[in-house]
Amino acid sequence: MAKPVQIEVWNPNGKYRVVSTKPMPGTRWINLLIQQDCRVEICTQNKTILSVEDIIALIGDKCDGVIGQLTEDWGDALFSALSKAGGKAFSNMAVGYNNVDVNAANRYGVAVGNTPGVLTETTAELAATLSVAAARRIVEADAFMRGGLYEGWLPHLFVGNLLKRQTVGVIGAGRIGSAYARMMVEGFKMNLIYYDLYQATRLEKFVTAYGQFLKANGEQPVTWKRASSMDEVLREADVISLHPVLDKTTYHLVNKERLAVMKKEAILVNCSRGPVIDEVALVEHLKANPMFRVGLDVFEDEPYMKPGLADMKNAIVVPHIASASKWTREGMATLAALNVLVYHLYKK
Repeated sequence: MAKPVQIEVWNPNGKYRVVSTKPMPGTRWINLLIQQDCRVEICTQNKTILSVEDIIALIGDKCDGVIGQLTEDWGDALFSALSKAGGKAFSNMAVGYNNVDVNAANRYGVAVGNTPGVLTETTAELAATLSVAAARRIVEADAFMRGGLYEGWLPHLFVGNLLKRQTVGVIGAGRIGSAYARMMVEGFKMNLIYYDLYQATRLEKFVTAYGQFLKANGEQPVTWKRASSMDEVLREADVISLHPVLDKTTYHLVNKERLAVMKKEAILVNCSRGPVIDEVALVEHLKANPMFRVGLDVFEDEPYMKPGLADMKNAIVVPHIASASKWTREGMATLAALNVLVYHLYKK
């Protein structure tokens, strides 16, 4: 059985033992646990993703709660080990929990928490950033400049797309999708088309009110439409941002057929989960349509990209950093610690 190389211990004489599979930003989360008489053990093993065996070794014989990461496979083996060690709480430091087998957690009596809300604006900001960067070909232009290729202004040099008064499409208008839509509508006066199983009433009211404001000031109002299907959004929008949950119904939601219905110069952004896009089909589409652009924060087989994607100049790829602002990551760590405290310590 693998053993973590290093463990950082806080409050070694604490009554309850809580482990974190990774160091997390800030110290507020640690102090919260210490204040409730917890011994906090943080795995500092020099390994990006811990294996199931690593985490079982970390849990040990006595463990009251675990804070884990979305890169870990929390299924039967880990929840069984945590339950045997007396643990009743697990918190995922993520808004999603597609890496967690909730049924297994229920079987072993382990409560599961996640960290939504605190990363809404930060994630939406990155989706907006990728949208602008793709539209204006920022990454291509940056590499061109750094490569010493710039010899002076030219009329056709890195001509991109104007966002103002175009149509932004959102697939999944929950907290993050709605925040992204507001940024694009208010920032670039874009019209909105969205698809969601549930009506985004607050978002609709926002766009309506903003449209009335523009009209009152002598400008053309923005509009919104709730699409009857996802394909309607893909056909009509100039920029599409994906914000669905990942489950069996959204796996490869964007595939070869759906890419084909999009505009030839459309922009596709994904800051949700990698497998909602068929990455092999995406690479082929990018090759065949050089003016089609994507901005990706997540990938189908993280940490890897499908062959050919890294070579696409019309693709912007960043390493899953949508929530990577200092305020947000510290907030996520704090919520994760609070989940463990509420589910385990306060319910004893």
